[in-house]
Amino acid sequence: MRFTPVASVLTPRPVVHAARVVRHSAIIAFADMRAVYTWQVWVFGWLGRMLAQVTFFTLLGRIAGSEAHTAYIVVGNCVMTCALECMSVVASTTWERVSGTLALLCAAPARPVWIFFGRSLQWPVSGSGTSLVALLVLAPLFGVSWKPHQVPALVALVLLTAVTTYCFGLFLAAFVLNASGVRNIVSNVAYLLMMVLCGVNVPVGQWPPVVRAVADILPLTHSLRAIRLVFAGAEAPQILGAAGLALLCGAGWLAGAYVAFDRFMARSRRTGSSDLF
Repeated sequence: MRFTPVASVLTPRPVVHAARVVRHSAIIAFADMRAVYTWQVWVFGWLGRMLAQVTFFTLLGRIAGSEAHTAYIVVGNCVMTCALECMSVVASTTWERVSGTLALLCAAPARPVWIFFGRSLQWPVSGSGTSLVALLVLAPLFGVSWKPHQVPALVALVLLTAVTTYCFGLFLAAFVLNASGVRNIVSNVAYLLMMVLCGVNVPVGQWPPVVRAVADILPLTHSLRAIRLVFAGAEAPQILGAAGLALLCGAGWLAGAYVAFDRFMARSRRTGSSDLF
């Protein structure tokens, strides 16, 4: 009779192990969220601020353009609130250094990218909620109404926007882990560039080819286009094509984050210090 080694039975498969690491890290992330926000602070503080931002840009667009242009701007800025919040991962990743736990993470047997992926998951969840409230409650006040059959696709695409943009932010976070002083600068520059390049207020097609090439590697460009296609009543293949490109970009940035965090941890283990990249 052939026996299976006990070690091989007890050792989790890589996917299961990664999911377990993300789950435990996410528990800490949402504990942080509860420490920062009560529901009153989130609704009347953060959400109110984001809705005011959307309203500001939409009113500017209404002064400068037609109703169609106003609708374009309100959809773009409603989705942008999600991307903006997901960029908070750049700052929150450095909290491990501030709290003194980074050296312990260097010694952990888990892949660092899954630790940090779960560690800031509160941002894409909160960002998705902010964006959906803006799209479904605020946008109709400016003439952007969603038909009932469009809402499931809209929710799925907002979640896709959150996850893929979060992966882009996670890649940036790997490079500011040792430079916490610039974390807010990096996240602010990143979301401002997305706001300019990704079709939030200005169609991507109006930019020169080089700028369009940069926009094409950012997930927000494609997920926002998919949301606009849903609003326009486009066919499913067009919507799925744009969503697929967003997913592909997000996977690319996640792979980049995987390599960057691995490099950081490997060098820290070799040198016995977490102060070098």
